[in-house]
Amino acid sequence: MPGTPTPRGAPPKPTWDPRIPARPLLRPTIRIRLTLLYGGMFLIAGVLLLSIIYLLTRQALYISTDDLPFRILRGEVQPTQDWCRLPGPVTTDEFSEAMASCLQHQRDLALDDLLRRSLFALLGLSIIAFAFGYAMAGRVLSPLGRITRTARQVAGSDLSRRIKLAGPDDELKELADTFDDMLERLERAFTAQQRFVANASHELRTPLAINRTLLEVHLSDTAAPVELRELGKALLATNERSEQLVEGLLLLARSENQIVERKPVDIAEVASRAVDQVHAEAEAKGVEIRGERAPAVVQGSGVLLERIALNLVQNAVRYNVPEDGWVEVTTAVEHDQAVLVVSNTGPIVPAYEIDNIFEPFRRLREERTGSDRGVGLGLSIARSIARAHGGRITAEPREGGGLVMRVTLPR
Repeated sequence: MPGTPTPRGAPPKPTWDPRIPARPLLRPTIRIRLTLLYGGMFLIAGVLLLSIIYLLTRQALYISTDDLPFRILRGEVQPTQDWCRLPGPVTTDEFSEAMASCLQHQRDLALDDLLRRSLFALLGLSIIAFAFGYAMAGRVLSPLGRITRTARQVAGSDLSRRIKLAGPDDELKELADTFDDMLERLERAFTAQQRFVANASHELRTPLAINRTLLEVHLSDTAAPVELRELGKALLATNERSEQLVEGLLLLARSENQIVERKPVDIAEVASRAVDQVHAEAEAKGVEIRGERAPAVVQGSGVLLERIALNLVQNAVRYNVPEDGWVEVTTAVEHDQAVLVVSNTGPIVPAYEIDNIFEPFRRLREERTGSDRGVGLGLSIARSIARAHGGRITAEPREGGGLVMRVTLPR
C-alpha cells in the first residue's frame, strides 16, 4: 500500500556478552607488563654491553708512541719488546714482513685483553640482570602470593577473608576480584545454611521433646494396660533415637567449622573422661578397657575433642566380640603432634570398607535403621571435628579382627 512504511527487521544479536563490562583494548595486562619489563631489561643490558665493548675496543686500539713495539733512533729501527725481533741489514721486503709480524702480534695481544675484559663485563652484567629480574619478578608475582595466602586462610573455613587486590586492571586483579565474589557468595550460602540448621534443629527438638514428655507421663500411669505400656516404651525408644539423630546432625553441621576459640586441652584427660563414661557399658558387655595415656596438650575445644574420644571408645565397645573382648586407649606425642589411638577386638573388617565407615549412616554389614548401636554418625562427627582442629583421623584393620583408629592433632 502506498505510503505504508516498510517494517524494519529485528536488530542483530550482539556477539558479546552484555554482562561483561567493556575493557580498553590496550589495558595493562600482565602479559604486556612482563613483555615490556623483560624486553626493557634486555634492551638496557644490550646497550650497556655494547657501550662497554666499544670503550674496551677503543682503549685496546689506541696506541701511543710508548706502546709501539719498535722505535726509530738516529735513522735506525730498534725494537722495544722482547717478542719483536727485527733482522739486521736485509732487503726492504724482509724488513716489511718483520714489521708486519710485530704489529700482528701486538693486535693479538690487544684482542686477547679485549676478550678477557669483555667476559668479566658480561659476568658482571649477568649477575646484575639476574638480581634485577628476580626482584622484578617477585614484585610482579606478589599478588599471586597474596591470593595464595587468602586461599589458605579460607581453606581453614574463614570465609570472611577477602583479597581486595589493588593495582592495575590486569589478569591478576581480575582473578582476585573473581575470587572475592566467589567467597562472598560462599559466605552468604554458608550463613544461610547455618541459619537453616539452627532453625531446623529448634523446630525438630520442640516436638520431639513434647512427645517424650507425653510418653513419659503415660508410662508413669500404673493403671495403664500392659500392651499400652509396651507400645509407649517402643515409641519412647524411637523418639530417643530421633533426638539422637537430630543432635548428631546438628553437631555434624557445626563441627565442619574452623575452631575460633582455642584453649589448651590435654588429650589424655579427654580420653580418660570418655573411658569413664563408657566404663559401665563395657562392664555390661564384658569388654576390658586398658591402655596408658601420656599427657598430650593441644589447642582446641575440649567439648568437641571429648566427643571424638567418646565416639571412638563407644564404637570400640559396641562393635566388639561377645567374649573376652578388650579396648586399648592410648595417647602420646609423636613428631610434635598429639596422637590418640583406640584399638579393639572385634569382627574382621575388610580393607575396602574402611573408607565407607566414615560416611554418615554407614555401618559394616548392617542396616541404617533398627540398630541399638547409634544412628551412624559417630565416625562422621569425629572426622569433622578432627578436620576442624587441623588434624586427621585414620582407620586400619587390626590383625585378628577389629580396628585401630588413630587421631592426629597439631599441638
